Amino acid sequence: MRIHSDYMTVQTKEKRELLNITPNIKAAVEKSGIRDGIILISSLHSNSALFVNDEEPGLLQDIMEWADRIAPFGPDYHHSARSESNAGAHLQSLLLNHQAFVSLTDGKLELGPWQNVMYAELDGQRPKRILIKILGE
Repeated sequence: MRIHSDYMTVQTKEKRELLNITPNIKAAVEKSGIRDGIILISSLHSNSALFVNDEEPGLLQDIMEWADRIAPFGPDYHHSARSESNAGAHLQSLLLNHQAFVSLTDGKLELGPWQNVMYAELDGQRPKRILIKILGE
């Protein structure tokens, strides 16, 4: 088994933003030379998330509004008592998850016809790192 690690840095223009990072994952696979295996994509920050889903704008808006309903931003968190204002972002990261796995077959990501790897910036406008770890042959 071979293992290839790659890193990417994301810096969004907006404080909250959704980005399709599927092309970056495909580039890492190409660079690795690995044809069959599994890919772990992991945000190295606790106020962002990674997930696999459709990139349809209405759905993405629904996802963010759903996360806002469950873990709204505001001062009513213990984390906020320490002069932090991003407790909602940390909780939303738990909802959406900070990692995603994608299978790799014949050098291609095993994604459905509408699926993409999406990065959710929940408290941004500063550089954030993402690990892409590919395991296989």
